[in-house]
Amino acid sequence: MRVVIRTFLLLSIAGATFAQTPPAWVTRSNQNAQILIDVEAKYAPEDAAEEGVQGIDDRITILSPDRHDKLQADLTAAREQLQTRLAAEKDALVRQDLQILIQSADRDIRNNDAVYKTFLPYTNVGLTIYSGVKILLEDQIAANRRPAAVVRLKKYTGLTQGFTAMTAAAEARFRERLKVPGLLGPSKEEVEKDLGDTNTYITGIGLLLEKYRQKDYRAAMAKLKAQLTEYDAFVRREVLPKARTDFRLPPEIYKMRLANSGVDYTPDELKKVAHAGFTDIQAQMKPIAARIAAARKLPSSDYRDVIRELKKEQLKSDEILPHYRNRLAEIEAIVRTNRLVTLPTRPAIIRLATEAETAQQPAPHMTAPPLLNNKGERGQFVLPMGTSGTGGEPLKYDDFNFAAASWTLISHEARPGHELQFDSMVERGVSLARALYAFNSTNVEGWGLYAEWFMLPYMPDDGKLISLQLRLLRAARAFLDPELQDGKVTPADAMRVLQDDVVLSKAFATEEVDRYTFRSPGQAVSYYDGFTRLLEIRQTAEKAMGAKFDVQRFHDFILSQGLLPPILLRKAVMEDFVNPAK
Repeated sequence: MRVVIRTFLLLSIAGATFAQTPPAWVTRSNQNAQILIDVEAKYAPEDAAEEGVQGIDDRITILSPDRHDKLQADLTAAREQLQTRLAAEKDALVRQDLQILIQSADRDIRNNDAVYKTFLPYTNVGLTIYSGVKILLEDQIAANRRPAAVVRLKKYTGLTQGFTAMTAAAEARFRERLKVPGLLGPSKEEVEKDLGDTNTYITGIGLLLEKYRQKDYRAAMAKLKAQLTEYDAFVRREVLPKARTDFRLPPEIYKMRLANSGVDYTPDELKKVAHAGFTDIQAQMKPIAARIAAARKLPSSDYRDVIRELKKEQLKSDEILPHYRNRLAEIEAIVRTNRLVTLPTRPAIIRLATEAETAQQPAPHMTAPPLLNNKGERGQFVLPMGTSGTGGEPLKYDDFNFAAASWTLISHEARPGHELQFDSMVERGVSLARALYAFNSTNVEGWGLYAEWFMLPYMPDDGKLISLQLRLLRAARAFLDPELQDGKVTPADAMRVLQDDVVLSKAFATEEVDRYTFRSPGQAVSYYDGFTRLLEIRQTAEKAMGAKFDVQRFHDFILSQGLLPPILLRKAVMEDFVNPAK
């Protein structure tokens, strides 16, 4: 899940207006953040427009021969400008934000350089174009912005004068870098998966253009189909022979991936902590499974068998959304009755994923709203219905569509998890540096898993068992991901752990192994890392405050801090929550 935050705006949602008037230091800090926003808008305009930057809906990413050098030069100049401002800045909070911005620029420069010098520049063009079009064709996007999707499509396909087809540019960049000895190709599994998804993206683009009644796109759409067909032939002919059969990343690149996700454990520490956590969670599951087995008169009380029995109670297609919405109302009532965190009065959005969205992101996720210049858009909890294997065979989940699973999925993705986490930032306000440029998976996913944890005592036994099952998954991620990378386990070994011990469907286990091996190695471990760090912060605050500790105030404070990394969040909790200045 990728989310970004833009704050301090006038927002109207469901008839309620939230006026945010930032302190002077935040206004100055946001002016500093604009330096990096401008670089993103220049080189990744689709992402910047999705985040809320105005006036760039018709722009697209250009895969030019000098793209890398120009991007690095602009990031370096931006970093130098931020360093100059830091040297002159006296306000402690603005200084901290400048340090966050500088660290972000440093990270981007380092990452871009490492990737450029290590890998051949392979691009999944179908996914890139689908994403660029989909950003503008959403229910919550203003109708007057949607025609820009067709403008983009014509530029992607080279029908607009002065633009080269993205497929042609991607082929050229790949062939140019073939001349550099020693560069690594993409993993074979990644390329084969991408080839299997091309038609899904083509169909998805066409359905979006039809759904939102766009005009004058058919020539561009026909051109896109032909170009992607030719590009897939190029990929089979020239990219696949260069693809590496070993999915493992070079150690220095994997270490960088972990750092990018905010992981502050070494791989060896991760394995030790995660294996211990896995065993402990299994122990917690046993008595709950025994109670369920006794109540239902099941032949086995093993948690694996009990989970399989619960999964048999699959909801029908037309029952899924009503069930999830009713469960959300139950959870919100629990949160309010027990004063766990402050909830808004507006409703949360839950919907099912389309086939193309599932190819783009096959796991349950929350899509964040554009938080800069937001016109009322809200975050959305999106449920996928299936995925596909490396051979393209359809695989169906049984992990999300039964009643017991909705407790923890809603707690994580909707409320009190990510939907509350992101949408509340719009309403409360936080500096761009702390929200956008301090962002990483450890900060974000730590809250989501922590939200599952503090909701677990209020769930029925079947909900508790599935909540612990998904916590078991997060622990498994934290040792399988690094063990796959160092060769200690194989993908087949990981599939066995996920299907047999974590009790995932083949579809979910496949999505997970894809995630660890080529989709986003290093990211999945961040859930367990962030969860343990947030628990440590809470335990420290509780110990220091004793009877004065108030869980609702604590959770509201955590959300008010944006997406600070654990080390800065601990500092804020101790200085401003536990021991606020008199």
